[in-house]
Amino acid sequence: MDIKQIQELVKLINKTSIGEITIEEDGTRITIKQKKDPSQKIYSQPAQQAAYQAPAPVAAATAAPAAPVAAPKQDNLITIKSPMIGTFYRQAGPDKPIFVNVGDEVSPGKIVCIIEAMKLFNEIESEVKGTIVKVLVEDASPVEYDQPLFLVEPA
Repeated sequence: MDIKQIQELVKLINKTSIGEITIEEDGTRITIKQKKDPSQKIYSQPAQQAAYQAPAPVAAATAAPAAPVAAPKQDNLITIKSPMIGTFYRQAGPDKPIFVNVGDEVSPGKIVCIIEAMKLFNEIESEVKGTIVKVLVEDASPVEYDQPLFLVEPA
């Protein structure tokens, strides 16, 4: 990778909300990080998550017998997480089939979703073999780096 390509990447990253990108090419690894005030993101995201999490304990308290049954199953589940910030899509287009549904078998390399970042559509592949147990994100919703997307029961 030459210096012009690196400079173009830096400019592109500075124009977006991506915090960090790592590119590896021919044995050379380049990591570009933005120097933004992280406190803005940290405060805005937990506030939204707290609003969403508040109803969950109330529901868990009313359905106490169901909670212990679900807990042991999740011990062996593997989480497929978002490798980037962007918009989550379950299908390649409005008239295209959904990549994976609950109950579908996945294997390493199978595309499970697309995340759009900077008008680039990135195919996200499964790194595990198993069965999709739960889809954790709504279609066309924003996702954060390392946010859980799917729960997979390993095969």
